[in-house]
Amino acid sequence: MSEAVVARLAPIAFVVLVAFLIALGVVRAAIAYANRRGMLDQPGQRRSHKLPTPRGGGIGIVVSVLPTMAACLFYLPAPWPFHAIVTLLLATALVALIGWWDDHHSLPVLPRFGVQVLAAAIFSFALLIDGPGWLWLPLLVVAGAWSINLHNFMDGIDGLLAQQAIFVGSGLAVLAWCAGQVALAGASLCVAAACLGFWCYNRSPARIFMGDVGSGSLGLLVFALSAMLWRVREGLVWPAVILSSAFVTDASLTLLNRMWRGRRWYTAHREHLYQWIVRRGGTHATGAAWYVGWNLLVAAPLAALAFNRPGMGLFACIVTYAVATVVWFMAKRRLIRRDRYKVRYVHT
Repeated sequence: MSEAVVARLAPIAFVVLVAFLIALGVVRAAIAYANRRGMLDQPGQRRSHKLPTPRGGGIGIVVSVLPTMAACLFYLPAPWPFHAIVTLLLATALVALIGWWDDHHSLPVLPRFGVQVLAAAIFSFALLIDGPGWLWLPLLVVAGAWSINLHNFMDGIDGLLAQQAIFVGSGLAVLAWCAGQVALAGASLCVAAACLGFWCYNRSPARIFMGDVGSGSLGLLVFALSAMLWRVREGLVWPAVILSSAFVTDASLTLLNRMWRGRRWYTAHREHLYQWIVRRGGTHATGAAWYVGWNLLVAAPLAALAFNRPGMGLFACIVTYAVATVVWFMAKRRLIRRDRYKVRYVHT
């Protein structure tokens, strides 16, 4: 390893370690805070856990990410413009604040969604100031709002969202590093490190849940970091989107399926694939392992292909989501059939 590479890696390693330690400490404090305030998620028919568990631990991720990510984007090589960094921090803080409020006192859907759209719009506007054109703004805002909500939907079993954010954050860091974006690579790794600190308390059996303060913030950050890669080089959007294929597929197909069947798609439910795995008798660790398998065996190799062969990026992305759709339908059908068989067996 050359001295130049070591010189670039050393500050990243330091900031990433700081991000991990901050998250570890704040999440530990959040457990005590949630117990004191009675911020506990109770077991229920639409929830997969069996014991009352504190929520709001995602505040540790937010407190960790805001300063460390900003330091990377400001001071590491290939720094980002001031307006892009400030709006990213502001957007993250807005989503975190409305989520933290909701974790304390449940809020109606419209105020939460309004703040989420505002946050996505603020960041997207700043990203396009020197960008390809304002026609991209509506698409970016929709993508940002959907990312915030789908990550909230997918935060339902121990360790799942944290491990997904570790994978996506690390993958985005590799893409940014290979594209010469050291600052963006460092920022992405800070997100992954903060999630690792949270995961230490959230792995099964979880001592604390992330809450809306964490899930919404991570959804905004995954969108923002992916969009920043797109601004670096348009072709980088395909490997970035491939990295998130497990969550995007499960959340999107579950939502569309509920809408197609005329169900109240906006209410809480247990119909995501990971929830069916647990309903069929699998542990939370088993459910999370399914997504690890997809990420390592499918998403990572195809993202690498899309990066190394830019001309095949769109094709690799289409293949990834086509395969993910087939796998989702096959797995869901098999799990539902087993559940029905188990019900019949119990009644007989």
